[in-house]
Amino acid sequence: MVARGVIPFMVADPAVWSHQQLLKITPVTPASPAKRPSCATCMRPQSACICQWITPIAHGVEVLILQHPLEVDNAKGSARLLHLSLPRSRMVTGEVFTGQAWLLAPFEAQAAAENPKHNILLYPDTQGMPDDKALDMPAPPVLAPALLQDPSQLRLIVLDATWRKSRKMLYLNPQLQQMPRLSLQGMPASRYLVRKAHSPDQRSTLEATCAALMQLERSVEKFQPLLTAFDGFVAQQLGYRAKR
Repeated sequence: MVARGVIPFMVADPAVWSHQQLLKITPVTPASPAKRPSCATCMRPQSACICQWITPIAHGVEVLILQHPLEVDNAKGSARLLHLSLPRSRMVTGEVFTGQAWLLAPFEAQAAAENPKHNILLYPDTQGMPDDKALDMPAPPVLAPALLQDPSQLRLIVLDATWRKSRKMLYLNPQLQQMPRLSLQGMPASRYLVRKAHSPDQRSTLEATCAALMQLERSVEKFQPLLTAFDGFVAQQLGYRAKR
């Protein structure tokens, strides 16, 4: 006897449910989209490869690029192109490097017997700025002119990050605070048209490093081919923007 007003229903035996019925109640996980093939050299998708702009430069000053993790996958970033164009460079990703011996260690095993390099941090002169006072960072040592006599004995430390993140990296790494700084003055207009600058004197990592190397190695012509290639890199990125 079925009570009036109640619609009878039957529960099917799960053992005899059809394939169609199972599909209706079984959640289906969507397949992950296939990753685009990437270039093994520049780490970009093959359709956006930048290897054509790699311009090897014979330079004397070692360059250590400390890249913030947020810059790794930034398509507009110039650090990878810089690293691939400078044979005497190394690029390491992270935010905190304190206590890591490789920060001061020789790049190559055969160089271990040589005199240690003099480390110079490429960073603006921020003494007296409110940020420095608020963070209570000590004044960096003075860059002695005697250190600049032999470029082959120098190592330039470069922070690849936004201004805000570079300040954090500097604050978190006392070793960097203890290095003499090289600040750039009288820079020409930036060629970096694909990323917004927060102040007129800000430059891309590649531009700033080339300007520093020109100063340290006393040669402008040596690094002009890399800056010319950088123009091509910028044009490539602007081309992607125009297609959107």
